[in-house]
Amino acid sequence: MEKIVRTLRCKNANIPGTLGKLATAIGKAGIDIGNIATVHLGPHYTIRDIDVYAENEEQLNQAINEVSRLKEVSVLQVRDAVLEFHKNGKIKMISTVPITSLDTLRKVYTPGVAQVCRLIESQPIWKDTYTAIPYSVAIVTDGTAILGLGDIGPVAGMPVMEGKAALLQQLVGVSGIPILLNIKDSDEIVETVKHIAPTFGGIQLEDIASPRCFYIEDRLAQELDIPVMHDDQKGTAVVTLAALINACKLTKVTLQEAKVGLIGLGAAGLSIGKFLLQYTGNPAMGTARTEASVKRHAEAGGIPSSLDEIMQKADIVIATTGMRGLIDPSKVRKRQIIFALSNPYAEITPEAARAAGAILAADGRSVNNLLGYPGIWRGTLDAKAGKINYEMLKAATLAIAGAAAEGELVPSALDPKVHLAVTHAVARAAVESGLAQRQLDDDYFANTDVKEPPWA
Repeated sequence: MEKIVRTLRCKNANIPGTLGKLATAIGKAGIDIGNIATVHLGPHYTIRDIDVYAENEEQLNQAINEVSRLKEVSVLQVRDAVLEFHKNGKIKMISTVPITSLDTLRKVYTPGVAQVCRLIESQPIWKDTYTAIPYSVAIVTDGTAILGLGDIGPVAGMPVMEGKAALLQQLVGVSGIPILLNIKDSDEIVETVKHIAPTFGGIQLEDIASPRCFYIEDRLAQELDIPVMHDDQKGTAVVTLAALINACKLTKVTLQEAKVGLIGLGAAGLSIGKFLLQYTGNPAMGTARTEASVKRHAEAGGIPSSLDEIMQKADIVIATTGMRGLIDPSKVRKRQIIFALSNPYAEITPEAARAAGAILAADGRSVNNLLGYPGIWRGTLDAKAGKINYEMLKAATLAIAGAAAEGELVPSALDPKVHLAVTHAVARAAVESGLAQRQLDDDYFANTDVKEPPWA
């Protein structure tokens, strides 16, 4: 279960033992304590921010009541740390050129900018040198499949898009620009994205419900001359396969011989099945709530199945349904590998799966798209590839798997070396598969910073 995170700002009398009493009161409610920060240290009292992790609001209120009973302590505030991180959004557009003088203004704006416009008009290729286009990616959503929350609308999905954009910039120096579409007609979405495409070097489709997402991605990939990737399909498949490769190493399971069962055949599940089939040559069993989803799985080479059959026969179970608690622990077989990847709530927690006999279990917090899409995009844009093909995705998979330390399922998603490895692997695969439109020499692959292009 996902815990509630709150920060208690408490005013403590400077009496020995007060902090201990405070911690005991919080613990009495069964709540975990995280960071403790001193805000004010005075002669008579101390103010501290204490992060607490509660199972639910009732438990949180119980802890606050316990603390309030202490005569030495006053609870000044109860703050939601998550909401505070999102206040005023997580991204903004900034200038890369400080405009601090009239001389600079004349160069970056009028009249100097006209010279650059004329150059690009006569030779459009110069846009790759003199604009932000080649390292800008549109993050497009219609809000119909946000995390495991479902169709909550594009505006409610904006915090997710902002997060993706912030991480693209921080990890690989790519500008992600959220595009919220208040439309659900697939053809209209395609036409809208085609109209705005000249602004960008690539299109990342995000949190668009299946089956429309398949049609939209396929059409855009065919009709645009810039790369298109639906992260919930390709990104999830890449990271899941990387984790499976390491899971099989850790458990001495041969992936090419293992029986794989997919519970949920939406954007993520169907794509994982396709990717596994390409990589191993073996079809996966699959089940879903709708017959149409199972039919698509079968048409893609998969084996229609049922939840019970998968739990009984599969060596590896991958769930992407968005249905919290779907997998009953009593159905887990000994030595199964279980990936319950729905966010924010898994089909079964890793702890419950392991307690029921799974040899290895993981959820979407560790097996997360963040390991894949930043480097996939940076490598693709560095190579100026017009498409993202299987070879590039496979290269990303192997780079992620290879970046994990001994005994780890996946590496840390915040390790810059991981994203550099994925970037270089994807760019090399683009070159070797003939998709690269930019020459990449040995100096490029020796570069140890993915924030700035080596030719900048």
